[in-house]
Amino acid sequence: LKKAPIAFIRSGTVSRGRYLVVVGGSPAAVEESYHAGLQAAGEPLDHLLLADVHPSLYEAIVSGRRIPAEGALAVLETETATLSVRSAEAALKGTPVTLVELRLADGGLNGKGVAVYQGRQHDVEAAVALALDEARRAGGEIRYTVVSSPHEALGRQLAKTSRFDAGDVLDLDGEVL
Repeated sequence: LKKAPIAFIRSGTVSRGRYLVVVGGSPAAVEESYHAGLQAAGEPLDHLLLADVHPSLYEAIVSGRRIPAEGALAVLETETATLSVRSAEAALKGTPVTLVELRLADGGLNGKGVAVYQGRQHDVEAAVALALDEARRAGGEIRYTVVSSPHEALGRQLAKTSRFDAGDVLDLDGEVL
C-alpha cells in the first residue's frame, strides 16, 4: 500500500496461517505493489496478478452473489482462493456464463475457493474446460460438478446461499420427515 497509489479492496485471514489480500488500481501501480508484497511475504502459498479483471469477477469479489436464473449449473472447488479467481477469470473471459457466486476462503473452506456458474449447457461446459485448463497451467486442481437441469428448489436455495450452514431446509414434494 505504501509503494504505489492502489485501492485496498479486501483483506483478512481466511484460515489458520493464511491471509488473503485483494487490491486494485492502475496496472503499473498494482504491479509495483504486487512485487513489493511478494518480497515482503517471502514464500506465499499462492499469488496472482490480473491486469484487466473481468467486470463480473470484480463484482463477485466486492458485492457477493447474483441471483441465479435458469440453465445448467457448474460448481467448482479449488485448492486456494487465488486459483478460484484465476480460473474464474479464464471462464468468464471465454464464455457468456454468469458467475452466480465466488466464495474465497470463507468460513469452513479452509483457504479453498468455490465458484458457481450458470448458463446454457454448452457454455457452462466450456467455462469448466477453460477453468480446468487455467488451473492446470497454474499447477493446481479443480473439483467440479455440472448439473444440466437443476431442480427449482436448488435454484431457490442458491438464490439465498450456497453455504450449507446458512441454507433453509428445502421443501420438496414427497415423503414428510
